Amino acid sequence: MFNSKTLLTAGAVTLFALPAFAEGIMINDAYARSSSPKAGAAFMVIENTGPEGDRLIAAASDVAMRVELHTHKIDANGVAKMMEVEEGFPIAAGESHALARGGDHVMFMGLKEPFKNGEVLTVTLTFEKAGDMTIEIPVDLDRKPMGGPLGHNAQSMKN
Repeated sequence: MFNSKTLLTAGAVTLFALPAFAEGIMINDAYARSSSPKAGAAFMVIENTGPEGDRLIAAASDVAMRVELHTHKIDANGVAKMMEVEEGFPIAAGESHALARGGDHVMFMGLKEPFKNGEVLTVTLTFEKAGDMTIEIPVDLDRKPMGGPLGHNAQSMKN
């Protein structure tokens, strides 16, 4: 039997998981999770429906001391290392770019409070051409990674 809190949480996650739009950019399947009480990440699929390429160049949120665009790189010893991507992530016209576990993502460092399952984070994404886009991202601590390289989503998908 479901309790009302479970139903409300599920409803809120579903509501906020709907696509967000801005000038040729659409955000789908956004969710966040934390790896520790002090660090977390957000993942999503960014779709560029516009006639020209764009680039995600920054992210901001009040939930952490620092918010950066990050990726994982495999070093010569086969060890994955996380690093900031200062130039951002390009999204070609008519294509999508997945921010996925084990790949590109929005990184939250110095969380002001640990993420709680079902809560919603407000995040502003800054695109080179489309400008600022504020979205609501549900925290889903139970979500499993999808298949792909390193057991994660593919980093870039063609429509």
